[in-house]
Amino acid sequence: MQDLPALLGIFAALTVGAVSPGPSFLMVARTAVSSSRADGLSAALGMGAGGLVFAAAALLGLNGLLLAVPALYVVLKVAGGLYLAYLGARIWRAARQPLAVTQSVLSASATAWKSFALGFTTQISNPKTAIVYASVFAAFLPASPSRAFNVAVVTLAFAIETGWYALVTVALSSERPRGAYLRFKAWIDRVAGGVMLLLGLKLLSSAAQRA
Repeated sequence: MQDLPALLGIFAALTVGAVSPGPSFLMVARTAVSSSRADGLSAALGMGAGGLVFAAAALLGLNGLLLAVPALYVVLKVAGGLYLAYLGARIWRAARQPLAVTQSVLSASATAWKSFALGFTTQISNPKTAIVYASVFAAFLPASPSRAFNVAVVTLAFAIETGWYALVTVALSSERPRGAYLRFKAWIDRVAGGVMLLLGLKLLSSAAQRA
């Protein structure tokens, strides 16, 4: 495959971006230890779906669009900042609420979908992820990529995001990390909520400076 070097470059860059700490990691980690392994894996699938959307957008010229319409990036930052701030505030407020550790089959199915949606929206709301994808694709994308290459890249993005956050889930949903979370839930949630809130406010501040 003549486009293999480009595919490997995209793989390496997206992998580094995925494993870098940020709101996505924080959300999946908290879901894994506070809910269940199934919820964490659902959130990981949501992250993968978000990565798939960004990959498809990058193939359609996201980088060029952001350069042509700078205000769009400001809008992305404001929307992402508001969402992260809201999520952080919600986690902070619920810090002292007891955690229900038993669920029926029906409620477990419902929370899995909720976790998927949370993972997807957290991924999509991060403008830095959009910039990473746009920049990586602009740097490595061949001049005339084939349809097979485009399909491979989108599939690769989904696999990287889902695979990494699935590993995070498996590591943190075991008995020892979950037991530690249950013992220190109030403090852990306040730290997690505070970090998410600060990240959201930071995005809003940078959007205001750019506007």
